[in-house]
Amino acid sequence: MATNLAIDDRLLLEAQRIGGHRTKKATVTEALQEYIQHRKQVRILEMFGTVDFDPKYDYKKQRRRS
Repeated sequence: MATNLAIDDRLLLEAQRIGGHRTKKATVTEALQEYIQHRKQVRILEMFGTVDFDPKYDYKKQRRRS
């Protein structure tokens, strides 16, 4: 999908240099992948403490049932 974006050239060139990418497309693609991964990790961290935990649960026992 072709998209025209107005991206700050200094930021893009610095990201390209730091990331060691040969093209602007590779730079933007990796930046988007890292952004998505980071946001997913934030969501997971926000879940800590919200899931009930049963200290008596024996996950090894469940494995032996098969």
